[in-house]
Amino acid sequence: MVASLLPAAALADVPGSGEPITDDPRVGLDAGFLDAEETSLGMDLVGQFQKPDGGLFDPNNVGSFSWANSDLTFFDHYAVQGNFAGFQIFDLSDPSSPALVTEVLCPGGQGDPSVHGDLLFFSVEQTRARYDCGTQGTSGNNDPDMFVGVRIFDISDVRNPEQVATVRTCRGSHTHRVVEDVNDPSTVYVYNSGYNSPMQTRIGCVDTGPSAEPIFESGRYQIEVIEVPLDAPEQAEVVNEARLFMDEETGALNGLLNEPNMHPSGTQRNRNTNGCHDITAYPELGLAAGACMGNGLLIDISDPANPERITYVQDDNFSFWHSANFKNDGSAVMFTDEWGGGSGARCRATDRLEWGANAIYDIVDTPQGKRLEFASYYKMPAVQTGTENCVAHQANIVPVPGRDIMMQAWYQGGLSMFDWTDTANPREIGYFDRGPIFENQLTLGGYWSGYWYNGQVYGSEIARGFDVFDLTPTDELTANEIAAANEVVYDQHMPMMQTTVSWRPSFNVTRAYNDQALRSGALDRSTWERVDRFVDRAEQFSSGPQRRAAVSTLTALAGQLERTEGAEQVAKSLRELLATLG
Repeated sequence: MVASLLPAAALADVPGSGEPITDDPRVGLDAGFLDAEETSLGMDLVGQFQKPDGGLFDPNNVGSFSWANSDLTFFDHYAVQGNFAGFQIFDLSDPSSPALVTEVLCPGGQGDPSVHGDLLFFSVEQTRARYDCGTQGTSGNNDPDMFVGVRIFDISDVRNPEQVATVRTCRGSHTHRVVEDVNDPSTVYVYNSGYNSPMQTRIGCVDTGPSAEPIFESGRYQIEVIEVPLDAPEQAEVVNEARLFMDEETGALNGLLNEPNMHPSGTQRNRNTNGCHDITAYPELGLAAGACMGNGLLIDISDPANPERITYVQDDNFSFWHSANFKNDGSAVMFTDEWGGGSGARCRATDRLEWGANAIYDIVDTPQGKRLEFASYYKMPAVQTGTENCVAHQANIVPVPGRDIMMQAWYQGGLSMFDWTDTANPREIGYFDRGPIFENQLTLGGYWSGYWYNGQVYGSEIARGFDVFDLTPTDELTANEIAAANEVVYDQHMPMMQTTVSWRPSFNVTRAYNDQALRSGALDRSTWERVDRFVDRAEQFSSGPQRRAAVSTLTALAGQLERTEGAEQVAKSLRELLATLG
């Protein structure tokens, strides 16, 4: 069931492996906390909220984990930014000036947030955390006021979030994933991932070793499934301990990687698989991808209360399987490796491009079921300094029709936008980067996440605050493609709970496909110009002879393009557009 490991000798032939790039505008940027030198391609920084202007910050220790910003989730025109000491809600009505609406001080570490409807789910893993969100801390595991697990807030009044439920978990909550039940909209499930030492904070949370016996007492080797009735979230509870790592033949709980190899860098051993760092769900497809310490898992979630492992992979170049993203059509999955734990400099000239990178796998159907086949690595290619924490981190789709484009955070390596439509040949098409916080001192900072949401890219900056970007045209991403992406509008967006993106027929969508056919060489410039010109005319004239003439010409062009290899998608898009024009 395990995919073949890549022998080191074969890496020269593996896409995405090799040495990082030293000749790049991102190399050698000047340092600074709020005034570091910046460079970008295809991205324009248009708005900022600088952390010193608000709370949840220690100005005397800008890289403190206790006040680190973490992940983002979105609803309506708001963003929720997690923090190790609580969370903030920003109003995004004016992207050039994100406005802090609410700040909730609630220490507990990690602060991974998700929103579903009026509910905010929030991960808590540090034993300083209290049920009442107090800042006085606790005395440890036996303190009755200590809480680790998942908090649930009612945010129907965004200015006054109210904690309505707390669900204790065995190992705290480092991350969680809200999973919609496509057959029951009254309930959602939360897949909880924690990997503290098991604590007796919930019945059954005992730190027994793995066992082949069906007495599954161990707080390790599981993910907890929390059921949340949406009309009564206070009744949320753990309903399943999913043993995704079990040996199928013996029943032993520790059935995956448990004798970790030394990482090729010689810096550390790869992690034992006794839990998941993160799980990305795609309920419409009945699939999830688990980034689980020493392994990558493909999971069947067609019954969301009872997830089951389909297959798994292992890679000696991976130190710590951290997170995952599916392609929009579910045909491939990308796993990230957080080599160095996120606080180390792992994008130096000596760090190969297959270390601390993404590994891309095609999902293939076989007579034995779905399998993962390795396709390539992708890593932000520009050399960073030894004072910049840099490694693969959170990513999400930029919804350009006809392409698979990802925006990804690399901590102080900045943001990297890349195209992985061809899974064997991912390539970078845009970026934003700053110099290190300090020239001679490694300090935690950079982007925890960078996500596209309703026309902008939002970056959660660990030490500095919250950034807003516009995408700008380049040779690799046209204005028409950006305009087509911006027609996708979410009501809410949890980046690691994927939903299928679809595009309605439109002038911008047709122009985007037309641009792609020109870029690929399927269309010559003359034909591209004719399509573009008459699409413009059809949009300009809503009726009359000019509209009829444009429609007639476009109909003929659609027929021509259907017979042109590589231009079929332009023709299809034209046909769909023409059907809406009457």
